[in-house]
Amino acid sequence: MRTATTIEASGGDWRETVEFVREAEGLGLDVCWVAEAWGSDAPSALGYLAARTERILLGSGVIQVGTRSPVAIAQAALTLADMSQGRFLLGLGPSGPQVIEGLHGVAFAKPLTRTRETVEVIRAAMAGEKVSYSGETVAIPRPGGEGRPMRLSSAPNPDIPIYLATMSPRMLALTGRVADGWLGTSFVPEGAEAYFSHLDRGLAEAGRARADLDVCQGAEVAFAADAGELAAMVAERRKGLAFSLGGMGTAGTNFYHDAYSRQGWSERAEAVRERWQGGDRDGAAALVTDEMVLGTTLIGTEEMVAARLRVWRDAGVDTVRLYPAGDTLDARLQTLARAVALVHALS
Repeated sequence: MRTATTIEASGGDWRETVEFVREAEGLGLDVCWVAEAWGSDAPSALGYLAARTERILLGSGVIQVGTRSPVAIAQAALTLADMSQGRFLLGLGPSGPQVIEGLHGVAFAKPLTRTRETVEVIRAAMAGEKVSYSGETVAIPRPGGEGRPMRLSSAPNPDIPIYLATMSPRMLALTGRVADGWLGTSFVPEGAEAYFSHLDRGLAEAGRARADLDVCQGAEVAFAADAGELAAMVAERRKGLAFSLGGMGTAGTNFYHDAYSRQGWSERAEAVRERWQGGDRDGAAALVTDEMVLGTTLIGTEEMVAARLRVWRDAGVDTVRLYPAGDTLDARLQTLARAVALVHALS
């Protein structure tokens, strides 16, 4: 497996974040993804990191579809690929209605169609073609306007890999059809078929195989000295998982809740959501089981984490995104170093 991590430019002191990425590169980390969510934008941070790193791949994890025009995304991708001397990976995701509609004021309707059409336009623009597209969510040039099809003046670069962050069955199938990689989350290797059956359907429709898709999955990694410390770690993380199940998205649309439901925790996920949305946050957290926390993280003793990494690899994960625990920069780097060493030992 390759190793990766995700950072956010607004997630703390930017100078410390840059130092973390540079040190991670020195540890042999393969990829650094930069998130947007509802904080900093990804391209600005990626341009800075391109100048401060030498080897590590840099990806947008993710640029949210609908917040920029497809051609603006293609322009950013071409620029970042040039700045990084070919080290850029373009990660895209549909996000959800709370961010897209509540923050950006863009309709969330037809996220699958918008994602597919956006990818098609991006690929055409990056290939140096004149951009002319008439879709349900994307129309270039603007119908009825004075503009004519244009091509970007940047040098074409059709080989920039495109990753999609998707969770629902139809979006997973789209990923298999059109993407070079899948940025997954809320992944339980024992329930991997809840994802892979749909990815494989899309791959088959495009005449491709699983080897044509980089399966990139993420999880927090933390090392416990003994069973007592592990129990405390699990307890601390229950509320965060309860928030994902009950507080992410909107009352009617929560892709994290749906993902856990498809992997065998339907009744439990629904109970957590009901408690959370009813205002009982502590009650919601209490319903989160140890199995749910440990199933989607890399938390445990060193032996437990090593064994879990083997399970992830055998389940079909090609790149593991590591979110290292730690209260300080040194602590996070120490955790990351241990985890990267364990992944390298699997080879």
